[in-house]
Amino acid sequence: MFTDTQLLEIQHKGINPELVEKQIERFKTGFFPMHITNPASISKGIIEVTHKEAQKLIKFFNKSKKKQKMIKFVPASGAASRMFKMLYSILEEYDGSEESYNKLFSKTGMHTPAYFFEHITEFAFYDALVDVLARNGFLLQDLLDAKDYTTILTYLLTSKGLKYGELPKGALFFHQYPDAPRTAIEEHMVEGAQYAKNSNGDVFLHFTVSPEFIQEFKDIVQKTKAQYQEQYNVKFYVDYSVQNLATDTIAVTKENTPFLNADGSLLFRPAGHGALIENLNELDFDLIFIKNIDNVVPDSYKQSTVYYKKVLAGILLHYQKIIFDFYKKLKKSKHLSEKLQKKIIAVFTQELSYVFPDDFFEMPKDDRKDYLLDLLYSPIRVCGMVKNEGEPGGGPFFVKENDGSQTLQIVEMAQLDESSQEHMDIVKQATHFNPVDIVCGIKDSEGKKFNILKYVDEEAGIITMKSKDGKELKALELPGLWNGAMSHWITIFVEVPIITFNPVKEVTDLLRAEHKQL
Repeated sequence: MFTDTQLLEIQHKGINPELVEKQIERFKTGFFPMHITNPASISKGIIEVTHKEAQKLIKFFNKSKKKQKMIKFVPASGAASRMFKMLYSILEEYDGSEESYNKLFSKTGMHTPAYFFEHITEFAFYDALVDVLARNGFLLQDLLDAKDYTTILTYLLTSKGLKYGELPKGALFFHQYPDAPRTAIEEHMVEGAQYAKNSNGDVFLHFTVSPEFIQEFKDIVQKTKAQYQEQYNVKFYVDYSVQNLATDTIAVTKENTPFLNADGSLLFRPAGHGALIENLNELDFDLIFIKNIDNVVPDSYKQSTVYYKKVLAGILLHYQKIIFDFYKKLKKSKHLSEKLQKKIIAVFTQELSYVFPDDFFEMPKDDRKDYLLDLLYSPIRVCGMVKNEGEPGGGPFFVKENDGSQTLQIVEMAQLDESSQEHMDIVKQATHFNPVDIVCGIKDSEGKKFNILKYVDEEAGIITMKSKDGKELKALELPGLWNGAMSHWITIFVEVPIITFNPVKEVTDLLRAEHKQL
């Protein structure tokens, strides 16, 4: 299938040629859509925690965490360029004429160029922009008065100035404080100090970063960590990993033949955040807090975030203890007793919303024991879920598995059969969405690390249409990190308030009240 030159290309990336052939075959066969049966909702798949219960869970977490080694895992490889898409259109199209001004600045609303420039003084990067312009002989106010937006944006977005369009999101100034602005990286450090502080005062953070951005991250951490260590009485240990090149997937044409670059080489693309399951598998910690790089708030709003992170961790430790006890008892027993079976089934069905396959009770006793041992011997994740307010993102659903069981899963629209009226009706009933607010337990009852790669559903990938050099291509994404990559984990959904979800997808999101320090 491949020429000698192409085989060398494949081997150079550390990929097995057989795997590439399987990927091409997958483009031909496609993926089966997820079989959703119901949306998860309050009391039906999503736990609603009362204030009294939350207090108990936080107390339990604070007591139990002394024995836990904790880390904060932050997917942070995204470039900031998408945040500035609207501003790039000004750079490309605005020529200073009244006609182009009216065309580009007539729209109203938060995500418009007019709103950006009207509120430019409110951004945390405002002072840095004023400084870089002044060093180059410009006064920002003069440029605004002259409607010279091209010069302003050139010094904001390109390497002539702050190069914000070329940096990772984590390196941008997100929030303004009386003494100085803070980057998203710093906000994660401060947040981590408040709930992921280990008993000896150590705070571990792990950022997954694009190779070209690692130095930016290191420089910011090095420059700021002493200040935060003193302020929060902690010691930071920050490390980084990149998406393994060997997880890249081949791109194909619409005819499912390898897509070739202009120079005739094969095109491989990063396989989405699902590839980060390999990075997660390298960590040796008891508790892992997962949150995206752009979902941070200033100190005025951190209290809710910290509170609910502790609640989620408390729930994980509570159920982990129950599951470990069940597993040890079942492993030790010669046969499955009716009493133990009843207890396990009660917890899984009534509290964890697991639906056993119809034929479970008809299985021979030994088979039932094996089934339950497999079920219990799994990593655990507790995922915060936010009430649906029209935000994009995957949602919590019950999914029917091949064995007839139904499990809780985070499902993306791209994983569904959009031509199925039944599926679309279920989606319309969804009450919550996934904000990526996850706490993971990746150790077994003996403290040994699970090989979490064994718990990936390889059938949960996604094929998408993209383009390169004006030509259409098909791309293959691995099962998403919190979707198919964690499909066979024990999954618990918990409602968290919308205040804990404040992503920055567009630059003007930074003007929302939740991104302003009071």
